[in-house]
Amino acid sequence: MKRLIQLEELAMFILSIYVFTFLHYEWWWFLVLILLPDIGIIGYIINNKIGAYTYNIMHHKAIAIIIYVLGLIAKNELLQLIGIILFAHASMDRIFGYGFKYEK
Repeated sequence: MKRLIQLEELAMFILSIYVFTFLHYEWWWFLVLILLPDIGIIGYIINNKIGAYTYNIMHHKAIAIIIYVLGLIAKNELLQLIGIILFAHASMDRIFGYGFKYEK
């Protein structure tokens, strides 16, 4: 089952790259920004509860989709880019077996 989930996440990551190609950004922006959602880990400086919360917000696919759709509605490519990067990053993390964080 783990391998099936990884394949599903790989498909979503590839979909993210495909959707990115419709934006008017150079390809290297995807590579530069793909690790940016890990900035959510900064919340752990405060405490574990805040850290888990901020990390999970930055890795929640529904939030990524909402941001992307808002970008479509507003015809705002920056919002679309943010949504794509958040979604792609969450998929990439899950390919490697990382998921949501829990308060410890």
